[in-house]
Formats: sequence, structure tokens, C-alpha cells
Amino acid sequence: MTKPQKKKRNFFKSRYHSFGYAFHGFKILFAEEINARIHAVGAVVVIALGFFFDVSANEWLVLSIVMGLVFAFEIMNTAIENLADYVSPSKQYTIKKVKDLGAAGVLASVFMAVATGMIIFIPKIIAFFE
Repeated sequence: MTKPQKKKRNFFKSRYHSFGYAFHGFKILFAEEINARIHAVGAVVVIALGFFFDVSANEWLVLSIVMGLVFAFEIMNTAIENLADYVSPSKQYTIKKVKDLGAAGVLASVFMAVATGMIIFIPKIIAFFE
């Protein structure tokens, strides 16, 4: 028995298509998920505050990581919810648990991002008003 031959694809062409799929995923996310749009507004506010308060490079790094984590968790949660709805259109307790756990992951990342923002910005806001 021989292995089936894999079709050889152009490396750069396949990477181009991969990026296309990923950007299409962002398009779906922002078109269909209001929470993603809320996260985007929050990210814009954080970026504006970062420029206003002239945060350090290390602070930008931490802010970027937590903002990225929130979006990554939101994307994964959306994928889980869509798959769960496809697999089980009717309400089932196990599917509810899966979806609730995905949402909890997003919420945990948001809590982490808010705590990080507070640690970075509260001292700067206090100093600004003194």
C-alpha cells in the first residue's frame, strides 16, 4: 500500500491564501460579534491614553500583549460558539457548558487587561491631576 501523493503547492501562494483566510476571519468577527467591536473601542481608548500619558516601551509591550490576548480569546470563543451551534443547533447542557467556558476565558482575559490598564494608568492619572 502506497501513501497518497500530496499535491505540491507554492509556499508563497499558500501563505498568501492563509493570510487571506485569517483576514476574512477578522471581517467575520467584527461584522457579527458586538463584543469584538466593544473590545476594539476599548483598545482605541487604551492606545489614545497611552499616547496621552506617554507610556514607556515596556508599558506598551504589556498593553499590547493583554489587548492581543483579549482579541485572541474573543476569536477563539467565537469559533467555539459557531462550531457548537453547528454541531448541536438544539439546546444541550454540555454545549452550554462549552460555550460558557469559552465566554469565561474571554472574561478572564478582559479582567487581566483591565487590571493591567489600572496598574499602568492610575498612577499617571493621579500624577496628572496633582
